[in-house]
Amino acid sequence: MKRLILQRHAKTEPWYEGVDDHGRALLERGRHDAVLMAEELLSLDWVPDLALVSTARRARETWAGAVTVFPATEYRLDEGLYLAGAGGLESFVSANDGAGTLIIIGHNPGIHDFALSILREAGSHDHQAALRLTEKFPTGCAALFEAEEDGPFIPPHFKLVDVIRPKELRPTD
Repeated sequence: MKRLILQRHAKTEPWYEGVDDHGRALLERGRHDAVLMAEELLSLDWVPDLALVSTARRARETWAGAVTVFPATEYRLDEGLYLAGAGGLESFVSANDGAGTLIIIGHNPGIHDFALSILREAGSHDHQAALRLTEKFPTGCAALFEAEEDGPFIPPHFKLVDVIRPKELRPTD
């Protein structure tokens, strides 16, 4: 069984004129959420074998939080993931489909568009998860897809299993 996790970087400082978008850092909440999301993936037994991470600071910092939970996971930073569209992300997955569980940490709108395109082609095991995915893909959010076969990445084989949002994991005050 193959698994794919598409995750948007965690909560980031706002962009404003004069700030390099590639260099935007995570906020304290983002650093906390990055670890929280990794802990949730671990609790669900979704441990990545390989992480592909955008070179943008906010994506690297998201992975820095996750790697504390997944220290044995191999990872690669790739400039091509920075603001990649759905087609580009599909190429990254296809080129790295030897991993049993692959996580990509990237950016909107591409990561959300890619998740939606897989959902359109393959459907979902969980109707509520599909509805949550179509609503929005906030910072830190992860979409979990699973294929019944271990073959190469073919989007129609990957059904949506769940959508996890950091906000839903945080304790309420």
